[in-house]
Amino acid sequence: METWARAAGFDYRFVGDELFAPIPECLRGRLRPQPVVASDLARLLALRRALEEGYEAAVWCDADFLVFAPERLILPAAPYALGREVWIEYRGAGRTPRARVKVHNAFLLFRRGNALLEFCIDAAERLLGAHPGPYPPQFVGPKLLTALHNIVGFPVAERAAMLSPPVIRDLIAGGGPCLELLRARSPEPPAGANLCASLAGGREMADAEVETAIDALTGSIPSSSPIPTPT
Repeated sequence: METWARAAGFDYRFVGDELFAPIPECLRGRLRPQPVVASDLARLLALRRALEEGYEAAVWCDADFLVFAPERLILPAAPYALGREVWIEYRGAGRTPRARVKVHNAFLLFRRGNALLEFCIDAAERLLGAHPGPYPPQFVGPKLLTALHNIVGFPVAERAAMLSPPVIRDLIAGGGPCLELLRARSPEPPAGANLCASLAGGREMADAEVETAIDALTGSIPSSSPIPTPT
């Protein structure tokens, strides 16, 4: 991520646990047991802070967002943009891969003067304040953004993708039905993707699978077509 940012002429800033400090005190205690939910609000506050510091635009990328085709990851000219999620999973008795096309917040772009960021912060704080917790996963992240996107149609950074565990396994294997379905349902060829590392180490995916996928995407191991290119 840093290499892409520097090459594009952007400042790069890595944020650790200090990310959570600006969360309002009234919400901090509720969110402490669920740092992933907390980060959905905290990243919005970090983006607002960057714009307040004087930047013309601010981009958020999750720590497990990998830019594997930096020359093709170009920021949209829109005042804001969300990442594109084409979530592929096996569903039904026949183990048929299905696709759900959504948006995600592992990649976010907001330019100065945009109309969305303040609304998202206010909506997230209101939703979190109205519920005592625990909160459903993605409560004020992709679930909220996708619900709003389905109504109003936000600008989307189509090349900022997300790879589900079945897609990652096909990628490692050199091909498969889930990878093919991602190709069919992706509006543009991905140039970067969130690798869902938060699902690793459990039943969903092994840590080694994420590491091998990174090798495949960056060309460290042979792969004829690591990420399909829609036409």
